[in-house]
Amino acid sequence: MLVLGPSLGTSTAALWGPCLPGLLESFDVLAWDLPGHGRSAPAAADFTMSELAEGVLDAVDATLGAGVPVHYAGDSIGGAVGLHLLLDHPDRILAASLVCTGARIGEPEGWSDRAALVERSGVDAVVDGSRQRWFGPGFADRHRDRADALIASLRAANPVDYGRACRALASHDVRDRLPKITVPVLAVAGSHDQPTPVASLREIADGVAHGRLEVLDGVAHLAPAEAPEEVTALLRDHHG
Repeated sequence: MLVLGPSLGTSTAALWGPCLPGLLESFDVLAWDLPGHGRSAPAAADFTMSELAEGVLDAVDATLGAGVPVHYAGDSIGGAVGLHLLLDHPDRILAASLVCTGARIGEPEGWSDRAALVERSGVDAVVDGSRQRWFGPGFADRHRDRADALIASLRAANPVDYGRACRALASHDVRDRLPKITVPVLAVAGSHDQPTPVASLREIADGVAHGRLEVLDGVAHLAPAEAPEEVTALLRDHHG
């Protein structure tokens, strides 16, 4: 089983949908959405990254039975949740692909400010900035359907839960714990990614016991949607 995790403001359907035909040739797939995003109901209260990881395992247990180990791949906050799974539950993850993410992402003050903005003004307040961060040069023109689906998933996100996810990211920092990760890790970076640049993925690949870095040229922050063929091939090789 390959478990897929989302980026902040996206649904896994919009983000990973272009990869699914190729992934389903090799894996059974279970995808999860952040609270208040995609098909997930809003959360009842604030949540931490570790609590998101626990929720992923609850979904796995409900699908496969208690304690079954799985493969994992996640983009951005989904990759950060993957790091918490690897640290808190190493026996449950066979291998991980961490895409466009980081052991720390951004600065706490920036996340707190974005949470306050979205809770005050709604997710429309971050649409333009997200469009600039998410897509590599020319992607939105070449693949307008994918770009539009991702922006639509952002507009549909619950602003309270978007803010909660921002606050969870504000406290996410596992840089000093990376050497404890012994599960095989593939770190996938986009050459044009601003929120989590190549150096962020290199830090993961170099910091864990068994890491490998791959850089996708021309890709920004949402590699599964921007370069689905390349991402699918990398995942099939790493998790095969």
